This record gives sequence, C-alpha cells and structure tokens, in this order.
Amino acid sequence: MADVNRGNRPLSPHISIYKPQFTSVTSILHRATGVGLTAGAVLAVVWLLGVASGPETFAAVDGFATSWIGNLVWIGSTWALAYHFCNGIRHLVWDAGYGYEIATAEKSAQAVGVGSVVLTALIWLLV
Repeated sequence: MADVNRGNRPLSPHISIYKPQFTSVTSILHRATGVGLTAGAVLAVVWLLGVASGPETFAAVDGFATSWIGNLVWIGSTWALAYHFCNGIRHLVWDAGYGYEIATAEKSAQAVGVGSVVLTALIWLLV
C-alpha cells in the first residue's frame, strides 16, 4: 500500500534526475540497435524479393535501395550490426567475469563506440 505521507515526491527516481553515463547509453544503444537491425533486414528481404520477382520489380526496388535514403539505411544497419557485435563481445567478456570495474566498463564502452565506427568504415571501404 502506498504511503499517504509521501507528498509530491515520485515513487522512484525518474530519468530526469540521473545524468546519462556512457555505460548506460551503451546499454540503451545495444537494445536500440538490436531492434533497429530490423530495418536493414526488411530492406534486404525486399531487395531479395525484388530479385525473385523479375527485372521490372527489381529495377524499382534497386532504385530505392541504391538511393541516398536506401544507402543511409544500409550504412545505419551496418553500423547497428557492428555496434551490436562489438557490444556483444563486451557482454561475453562480462559473462566470463571480467571488466566489471567502473573504469574498465567505461573504457570498454568507449572501445565499443570507436570499434563500431571503425568496423563500419572498413566494411564500406571493402564493399
């Protein structure tokens, strides 16, 4: 039962109270990139369906997939995949029992951010 004498105070700390930390942002981004990978998967499936549907359909789908917005989705999906991959490795290290110290967690979070950008750039340079 709620305490009637608590006044106007919130029941629990609200997001506006906490200053975002790099480690909390990486956690949120890990979830967001996992969901965001759906956009790239949908575009890839639509592109493959266009290939299977014939030259006219493929031309229309490929026109979108190679447009500036299609390229933005491809690059964003590549970054999301690279970020999710790098942060997944970070979580595997945590599962092994390492990297829980605050300084180490912050450094590994920064490494995930830098590593995902570098990995995305390398993928697009090779493609």
